[in-house]
Amino acid sequence: MYGLAFTLAIVALIAAILGFGGLAGGLANVALVIFVLALIGTVVFFVLGWKAAKKIVG
Repeated sequence: MYGLAFTLAIVALIAAILGFGGLAGGLANVALVIFVLALIGTVVFFVLGWKAAKKIVG
């Protein structure tokens, strides 16, 4: 998911440079939403993995 967010951010940057402001803004918003969702998922799975490992070891 991070790769998709990064790709959309690059495409938004290129669109902004070429003058497609509306498209660039939309792509930037989508990239931001995907990045935040990926970040939340990463934190959730990190905590779940940490708790599972703690039960196995302890």
